[in-house]
Amino acid sequence: MGDPRFHRKKYETPRHPWEADRIKEEWELKKKYGLKNKREIWKAKSILRNFRAQARTLQAKLRYGDPQAEKQQKQLFGRLIRLGILDENNATLDAVLSLTVEDILRRRLQTIVYLKGLARTPRQARQFIVHGHIAIGDRRITIPGYLVRKEEEDLIGYYDYSPLADEMHPMRPQVVAGESAVDTVPEVEQKEGE
Repeated sequence: MGDPRFHRKKYETPRHPWEADRIKEEWELKKKYGLKNKREIWKAKSILRNFRAQARTLQAKLRYGDPQAEKQQKQLFGRLIRLGILDENNATLDAVLSLTVEDILRRRLQTIVYLKGLARTPRQARQFIVHGHIAIGDRRITIPGYLVRKEEEDLIGYYDYSPLADEMHPMRPQVVAGESAVDTVPEVEQKEGE
């Protein structure tokens, strides 16, 4: 059972530590989402693995006509829809099985703060969260890996008592009227002939 004072790991490490393709993929994800280390990717993979395992089990139970499986399927879809990972119109077990790690990483508070334009970069978004400058409604959140529910998205903003709540703060990104944060993200230019 374990000692309740000590937390258990919420992820599994890769089975083989030196796979070049996996290392390159993890490095790209870490850079794209401004993650601290690969452990955060492994946590997202574990969350995804659990959702997919539930979906595979439910598929098998539904084939045999288990009445409890339909109830569990609705609960799984409800949770994924509340988290914003799955769309209401697209809620099938096949859709759950086709989810990727990026679907989980997009729902992190750090990513959503950056996409809403509250920070200039994903790394700055992480710093603002850890230092207590970001709140959901009236509640301050200091965990960058917090999975934001769909109804909480509109409530994300600067904490009322944070210095960043002042619009003239120098570290606060300046958004031009009519432009969203996604529009200001620089895109990689393609060279001719590629």
